[in-house]
Amino acid sequence: MISFRNFALRRGQRLLLSDVDLALHAGWRVGVVGRNGAGKSSLFAAIQRQLEADRGDVELSGKARIASVAQETPSLPDAALDFVLGGDVEVAAAMAAEAAAMAREDWDGVAAAHHRLDELNGYDAPARAGKLLHGLGFAPETHTRAVSEFSGGWRVRLNLARALMMPSDLLLLDEPTNHLDLDAVLWLEQWLLRYQGTLLLISHDREFLDGVCTHTLHLHEGRAKLYVGDYTSFERQRAEQLRQQQIAFEKEQVEREHLQKFIDRFKAKASKAKQAQSRMKRLAKLAGTEAVRAERESRIDFAPPLKLPTSLIRLNHVDAGYALKNPPPLAGEGRVGVSVAEKFPHPNLPPQAGEGAGSIRILENVGFGLEAGDRIGLLGPNGAGKSTLVKTLVGELPALAGERSAHPDLQLGYFAQHTVESLIPGASPVDHLREIAPDGATQDFRDFLGRWNFPGNRAFESVDTFSGGERARLALALIAWRKPNVLLLDEPTNHLDLDMREALAEALSDFDGAIVLVSHDRHLIGLVCDRFWRVADGHVAEFDGDLDAYAAWLRSRSAEPAKKAQKHAVVAAVEPTPSTQPKRPSSASASPKASARAIERAEARVADIEAKLAQIDGRHADPALYADGGATAAELGKTQARLREDLAYAEHELLALYEAQV
Repeated sequence: MISFRNFALRRGQRLLLSDVDLALHAGWRVGVVGRNGAGKSSLFAAIQRQLEADRGDVELSGKARIASVAQETPSLPDAALDFVLGGDVEVAAAMAAEAAAMAREDWDGVAAAHHRLDELNGYDAPARAGKLLHGLGFAPETHTRAVSEFSGGWRVRLNLARALMMPSDLLLLDEPTNHLDLDAVLWLEQWLLRYQGTLLLISHDREFLDGVCTHTLHLHEGRAKLYVGDYTSFERQRAEQLRQQQIAFEKEQVEREHLQKFIDRFKAKASKAKQAQSRMKRLAKLAGTEAVRAERESRIDFAPPLKLPTSLIRLNHVDAGYALKNPPPLAGEGRVGVSVAEKFPHPNLPPQAGEGAGSIRILENVGFGLEAGDRIGLLGPNGAGKSTLVKTLVGELPALAGERSAHPDLQLGYFAQHTVESLIPGASPVDHLREIAPDGATQDFRDFLGRWNFPGNRAFESVDTFSGGERARLALALIAWRKPNVLLLDEPTNHLDLDMREALAEALSDFDGAIVLVSHDRHLIGLVCDRFWRVADGHVAEFDGDLDAYAAWLRSRSAEPAKKAQKHAVVAAVEPTPSTQPKRPSSASASPKASARAIERAEARVADIEAKLAQIDGRHADPALYADGGATAAELGKTQARLREDLAYAEHELLALYEAQV
């Protein structure tokens, strides 16, 4: 599929990779790992011919179709569903050709467009695009909203959905789990396992790599080495290779020392000259095995809190959400990674009369407390209100009802996406610390920042030049400087590399205060948290289970949005006529398991609509249809459009019923 032949790559004066000779075969799912700056993203750019190789070449088999996630999304007026649908360029072009032909009443063009859509299996494309949006956390009511209305984090998801929509032989994903919640990460993992092409994946989420990858490509010190297996398997293999390398080095050093002593002692003696000469040749032929150089470990720490009371924060019978005078920001207002569902009233919790009226309630009757030493992970579907709960604990959102109580000695450390965005442009890490502690000594700042991997002059450089990971690390360092006794961390690992994530996990494990953690990084949650609370359906309750149990629970309710839309089983639709609006198919039953009879009816409905569409396609090929100037063909086209819409709904309902059987 992909072959690297004597491949070398530079960025500016820096040699990123050299002497790379390897092949990646079709169907492999390859995790590309290495420290920041090792050349992972540059390798992707070279595969896409965006960068020229310094030496050698990258060869792709045949006319391989490459899909990748765009780095930016323009502020478009297109609906989200149409934007994602555009990822399948040929289907989108055929649909546009059909619409244009219909507009100019070119019935031959309409027939040709129908034939092309049938060849491309394009009639189910809207349903596929909708499924991608749903899996990545977009509520159904947002599918028709303009791309320009979404915030940065949600546009990243739109770009990902568009890349997944594109038919491809090679899929390149660079940190696809950033800005995804845990449920979306789990969904993406399952989608990638079903992907038929070759996958190259850059990720700092080791659980995600373990769940997806069949091979691991490690970039280190200008070299690229391929390992069979997932990330954990790679770590074991590499550790064993390093151990063997160190053993070989030590053995060689002993032999070198022995040979050198003999040469030094006897090279001047004529009787031993031949033996000395022989040993000199042997010494010159030794392999020159390198010693294993210990990679610098990332180590960070949170200092012990100045005061650590037993009871820290308590929410008693709290309704959490947004007062209308302080509504949640809509997509596009700069709030990155905001849950779509948090912008609207919860379907089970409409605004009530009396207390709480004139507000958007997300969570109801929350009873939640934090004590010293608590390690709590918040779980829940996308948009359920995890961030709302954290903001209520912080006090950023006042309770709509009930009471939030906090100990007088409470010192909060709160990390969210806006924490990184609020770094002062042009300021250095030392400048940021001086804002917090105006009387602090510069040397104290430098010592502290050095422990957070900002050594030497790096502490005086502008944050404008920092990578996303460095900015996130600085934001965490500023929190640690304040010596909090409660850490509320909402997705703290975005942009952090694997080493820094391990360092953060160790630091949090040693932290004496309380922790509330929201993260899509299952490895971090598993290492840090010993208790889980689930946020779902407007309520917060302790979850009795581990992350595997939560994933199973999440799969069991994957069809719930469709089942909530209507409570009745699928019914047969009335056959549409050119003058009659067809009825919408109803949703799956609200029962936990869809009945076999309901599935049979849903399958029959899909087959019936497909048969009607096939009949219409056949009629479009009949020249007699256009005898009246195209009026009948126009009406038939309208009927066909309604049938396609019905088919998309019917397929969605059938999928929901299938998933309810899992």
